[in-house]
Amino acid sequence: MWNNSLRAGRRFAFGVAAAGFVGAIVLAGAGAAMAQTAATDAVSATGLLPRDLSPWGMFRNADIIVKLVMIGLVFASIVTWTVWLAKTYELWTAKRQARAAVALLARVRSLAEAHEQIADDGGPVAKLVNTAVLEVQLSANASAEGLKERVSWLLERFELAAGRRMGRGMGILASIGATAPFVGLFGTVWGIMNSFIGISNAHTTNLAVVAPGIAEALLATALGLFAAIPAVVIYNVFARQIGGYRALLADAGALVMRLVSRECERGSVSLARAAE
Repeated sequence: MWNNSLRAGRRFAFGVAAAGFVGAIVLAGAGAAMAQTAATDAVSATGLLPRDLSPWGMFRNADIIVKLVMIGLVFASIVTWTVWLAKTYELWTAKRQARAAVALLARVRSLAEAHEQIADDGGPVAKLVNTAVLEVQLSANASAEGLKERVSWLLERFELAAGRRMGRGMGILASIGATAPFVGLFGTVWGIMNSFIGISNAHTTNLAVVAPGIAEALLATALGLFAAIPAVVIYNVFARQIGGYRALLADAGALVMRLVSRECERGSVSLARAAE
């Protein structure tokens, strides 16, 4: 009987010890969870997590490097639309003026008549006519073939120069379209790197710690695309329009050469009249 009582006492003591051990584990787990929650609340309370996740709020809470990237991309976007506005007006004015001058050259019968009607126009086609007239004046006693060859060279060089002048600003669009996505990607990589550093410093894997930093980083990528996509589209549109403008200048040069050839066939009297 004494042995049975001893065995029962041991079993009871073992059960009490096991229950105490399980209870200690449960309390330790609960304490760890409460500690992690308290740490997360402390991080939020210290203001490391921005409450405003609007674009402006993310910009304000971003790292200084990410801010500089965003500012640069916004500036690049402003430059893109400024070039678009200025170049659109320039191309529209130049093409309208060139079309009117080409129509006039197609109607006139002599170089002297073209010079009389278009000399004061001030556009590139008028300069083509003035260049041809000046060469006629300087080559009054030269052969017709030599005159036409020299005029052709001068008109070709002038057409190329006018096309280059019209292409000013296209390099800026090409540079923005090519580099803006990579600049935005740099800001994204930098922001994500800072987010993971924040996780390490906070000693927690809570998504709330890393989400705002990643959102700020992705905003840099969005701004990069916002600057690059319009720049590429505008560049392609202007490339086609400038090609059309160069074609107009080529048509004008061909019409001027036609008038020069006509004057050469008429003889030195007409050439003298065109030179006056």
